[in-house]
Amino acid sequence: MKIRIFDTTLRDGEQTPGISLSPDQKLSIAKKLDELGVDAIEAGFPVISDGELKAVKMIADEGLSCDVCGLARANKKDIDAAVDAGLNYIHTFIATSDIHLEYKLKITRDQALAKAIEAVEYGKSRGLQVEFSAEDATRTDREFLKKVFGEVAKAGADRIDIPDTVGYSTPEYMAEITKDAINATNLPVSIHCHNDFGLAVANALSGIRSGAQCAHVTINGIGERAGNASLEEFVMALKCLPYDQKYETGIKSELLYDTSKFVSKIVGIQVQPNKAIVGDNAFGHESGIHTHGILNNPLTYEPISPELVGRKRWLQVGKHAGIHGMNAMLGEYGIKPTDEQAKQILDKIKILGDQGKQVTDVELLSIASDILGEKGIKRIVQLTGFSVSTGIGTMPYAFIRLNIDGNDFVGTDYGVGPVDAALNAIQKITGKISEVKIKDYGLASISGGSNALCEVTIRVEDAQGNNVSAKSVGEDIVTTSVRAVIDGLNRIMLKKMLKERQLS
Repeated sequence: MKIRIFDTTLRDGEQTPGISLSPDQKLSIAKKLDELGVDAIEAGFPVISDGELKAVKMIADEGLSCDVCGLARANKKDIDAAVDAGLNYIHTFIATSDIHLEYKLKITRDQALAKAIEAVEYGKSRGLQVEFSAEDATRTDREFLKKVFGEVAKAGADRIDIPDTVGYSTPEYMAEITKDAINATNLPVSIHCHNDFGLAVANALSGIRSGAQCAHVTINGIGERAGNASLEEFVMALKCLPYDQKYETGIKSELLYDTSKFVSKIVGIQVQPNKAIVGDNAFGHESGIHTHGILNNPLTYEPISPELVGRKRWLQVGKHAGIHGMNAMLGEYGIKPTDEQAKQILDKIKILGDQGKQVTDVELLSIASDILGEKGIKRIVQLTGFSVSTGIGTMPYAFIRLNIDGNDFVGTDYGVGPVDAALNAIQKITGKISEVKIKDYGLASISGGSNALCEVTIRVEDAQGNNVSAKSVGEDIVTTSVRAVIDGLNRIMLKKMLKERQLS
């Protein structure tokens, strides 16, 4: 059974406190969602501002392959604004719960029903596809809800939607009212769930299993209060969990992680590390028991392959680590300690872990080099030239010269600051020889005064999704940043070179 994915990141997701998107930002996200394979995009709420109207119109005019929808309250002004934005599809709503009718709208049930019917009829008269939502449906009197859905169906609604506006439903109740809605209307039913009790995805899945054909979702589950049902969790649950019926969507699952990171960067909200599917830790392992199992068969501690959602698994050492996982990490850099050396390395790691310290691959390699008596891992990338220029009234400019595996490369670029210019110049070089990108950059001060030291941590990633971290400490921010990036490039290119040798 094909399930329709209605993405409301640009409307309900933007209602997250602290998020406000420009028209250009909304268009860039819409293109990304279309590439991901969503069936419909709720582009915005056209009547609320001139900028919102412009954004919706830009998306409607883009020629996307998915449907483009706009939100409208149950009144002619909102519906007209949707038409002015170039839409042919609206999502219109009115509250139907007694608490909303009495304290927000201050109207009776009959008045609300009349407004719902009028909105649907007016939308159809303007040539629109109309999806109708009974806001706060899960707290609405069940018989009245059936009546509202039945009457808007008679008025010509194309679809109806069941919003769990404050995340108040249980999966069992969502199943019951989904069946009510189907029986009352014989129309396609959508489910729109909020996550106030952490049940948004579970409720959406329950609605689908009870006959609904569509779910309203957002990337990373962003939205008001605790957010909406997460697109990536919902889609992968449909795809992978053992149901008695097979469900399909048009989502290209291998693009989920990339889309998640893209949206996260634009809206400025970091995904929590332990979030399912797209969180940094979703495919990360430290425990010795787990890493041993993963190395023998990934299915022991991973329900799905990370590549299925555009991810790579990663191992981390710490006080829970075991010899097998640690040796596997060192092996990625061509380091093969003896049994005694491995034990010494692991002992030092566990001491750091007991002190509450995070042990990254940077620290692991440093400890391994100390124990093995080596200066460090092989350096493929050497910094042979570097300068930056900046000043008032001039755009910062950087020159970088690198020797990579015996070959010289030069890169120059501008940036919003000297660090940005230097990193842009480095990425120009790496783009010529290997698709290596700087994914994360962090700066912290570790001492005060005029001779303050800064600590730069970076994460670089190649085209296959392999990533490594690196860290550098120094007095000058620009130089320290460049050194951290060069260390990161060395590690990821060494990983790549060793893997290519193993395959050849």
